[in-house]
Amino acid sequence: MVHNLKRYWRLYRVLIKQFLKVVMQSKVDFLMGLLGFFLTQATGIIFLYLIFQQIPTLQGWTLEQLIFIYGFAQIPRGIDHLLTDNIWLVAWRMVVNGQFDRYMLRPMNVFFQVIAEKLQPDALGEILIGSILVIISVQKGVAAITPVSVVLFVVSMLAGALIYTSIKLFFASFALWIKQSGPLLQVAYEMAEFAKYPTEIYHKGIQFIITWVIPFAFVAYLPASFFLGKADAGVIGIECVIALVFWCVAYGVFNYGLKFYESAGN
Repeated sequence: MVHNLKRYWRLYRVLIKQFLKVVMQSKVDFLMGLLGFFLTQATGIIFLYLIFQQIPTLQGWTLEQLIFIYGFAQIPRGIDHLLTDNIWLVAWRMVVNGQFDRYMLRPMNVFFQVIAEKLQPDALGEILIGSILVIISVQKGVAAITPVSVVLFVVSMLAGALIYTSIKLFFASFALWIKQSGPLLQVAYEMAEFAKYPTEIYHKGIQFIITWVIPFAFVAYLPASFFLGKADAGVIGIECVIALVFWCVAYGVFNYGLKFYESAGN
């Protein structure tokens, strides 16, 4: 077990180094992508400011608290985006184009090959913007910093990233049967936008979906509520349990799909 972990870690470093060499040959593309993410996040923040110019509070939440939730949501999303963005290509084109065949022929874990093939440097923009917003909010006194809260913050970020990855992998896995599941994944992933705001502002049906069906509420609003003093630490524990359960389900579906995988034939 330990030997395999060391082997895969060594392989991962080799593959990522090769990918970074390719990225550095197109520095302009990298910088443009990073700038694009900054502009996208800036648009979301401006939207919040415009709302609060008309409405001082939203269901009892202040602008500073919503900025904390917004920033909090970006960090796990950015971590997932940075490390596992290649899953999108499985859903959209790798299976239908026959590119997925190469993973099946190599004597390595298939999921490892998918995520080790590339990083998404643009995601650094999400992580950076999210971190800045959280720091600014904390400086305004919306959340207290203690050794325990710092540890739970890190745990929540990792659990949230795993939830993002699990949801992506679950819906991308359907491509192993239907050749292309990108539209399904896109619709599911867009639900994450609802998690950037307090769930009580939505209809009960939407609340249920984003909390228990596609649990994006557990990567942003719900754990963020703990750090804002509006929930107890148990919500972080529930987030971790949900992350593990959804990961086991998603990875199980992915491995099950591999048993029935048929090449696209082209």
